[in-house]
Amino acid sequence: MKPTTRVTTFDDYDGSIHKTLRYKEASVIDEKSGTFDTKLRYNAYTDALEFKKGNDLFELLKSPTSHARIDGDYYYYCNFKTQRGFKKSGYYVLVELNEKYRIYKKYSVKITKPDPKGSVSGTATPGKVRIKTNYFLEERGVIMELPMNKKEILAALSDKEEELKKYMKKNRIKVRKEEDLIRLVSRYNALKSTDGSRSRSLLSNRGRRD
Repeated sequence: MKPTTRVTTFDDYDGSIHKTLRYKEASVIDEKSGTFDTKLRYNAYTDALEFKKGNDLFELLKSPTSHARIDGDYYYYCNFKTQRGFKKSGYYVLVELNEKYRIYKKYSVKITKPDPKGSVSGTATPGKVRIKTNYFLEERGVIMELPMNKKEILAALSDKEEELKKYMKKNRIKVRKEEDLIRLVSRYNALKSTDGSRSRSLLSNRGRRD
């Protein structure tokens, strides 16, 4: 752990920069020092796992050699790269583990600044903070963001677009549902595995995104 300070910028905003308002029971697994239980909460604004002791605030050191489980979510600090080689380090939550690929989700914040003019009546509109969830397909340390609408995800997985379109229609796949997104990627992996001599990498398709 290392000392940190509380972010007060958004105290008057609607919503929270934290995944949960309360500190939750958690287990921290460190490859060097072992496992210990504590209470943590995730700060999506600073991308940190926070711990409080009395009036003092700390955060878990960001390291690929340690991860934490909070409310069934496994947070891993990863040094990923995009297909174009840009670094995308941060805490990712493991969603699906496959021999060939992994699916992660990452929390971030969407901030809407307050509007002093507000509505027609002249009432000021408070600022808002919302937690966003983005999903990523990872293969050998390289990630691709998975779009959350049908048209864009079919474009991202364009080398199997027609097959996936039929699969989505037949199985009523809704990509905004996490379990459906997992099923779609699994189907994509199965289709790629039948390509014979062609590349079976899930990230080698025409629809690359960063």
